[in-house]
Amino acid sequence: MIKQPEVRVNERIRVPQVRVIGDDGSQVGVLPVREALTMAQARGLDLVEVSPTARPPVCRIMDYGKFKYEQNRRARKAKKKQHHMQLKEIKMRPKIEDHDYNFKVQHARDFLEARDKVKVTVTFRGREMAHQEIGHKLIQGVLTDLADISMVESPPRSEGRTLSAVLMPKPQQTGKPAAAAKSENHEPVRPAAKPTAAVKTEAIKPARPAAKPARESAGEPSGG
Repeated sequence: MIKQPEVRVNERIRVPQVRVIGDDGSQVGVLPVREALTMAQARGLDLVEVSPTARPPVCRIMDYGKFKYEQNRRARKAKKKQHHMQLKEIKMRPKIEDHDYNFKVQHARDFLEARDKVKVTVTFRGREMAHQEIGHKLIQGVLTDLADISMVESPPRSEGRTLSAVLMPKPQQTGKPAAAAKSENHEPVRPAAKPTAAVKTEAIKPARPAAKPARESAGEPSGG
């Protein structure tokens, strides 16, 4: 841990003259250090050296205890904002359905956008071990589907009954909003299913309108 340089306060300031900034931010000017210290004590405040390398050194009249409290509070707040990259994992089976596949890939995308690494694992059971090429195609589909926001840290490799690869987030580009990738429609890339046979539909001829009923013939005049 790098040790912060010690800030000299009040009697620890051992120079003949200092440039003084008032507690309201005004420029007081260059004063003998004893006079500047007396001015600070008259206000119930401290004389704090803020720029020791200047000639003469710059000092500010302030509440040093309050200044240290605010400084530590900002440091704690900045530390909380720091993100420590974690390794997340998504697990799949070779016969995963499209709905589950999309769900898993979206989870992986969320992890990567949160600046975490993702381990993609395909697990084989029983006779699936004899068809590991399906798992390879599946995991390659995941890598391709997430290639826009990630890069491969560890390529796919087999370990017993599992096949796994590790992705890490791409370096963030300045000036590009992080949420831009979310707005795009990323279609999953995986082995295509066999196309189903198209059903032929016959054109239905429109029904002919029914013939209008023939008008009744006028009755013949009866004989007289």
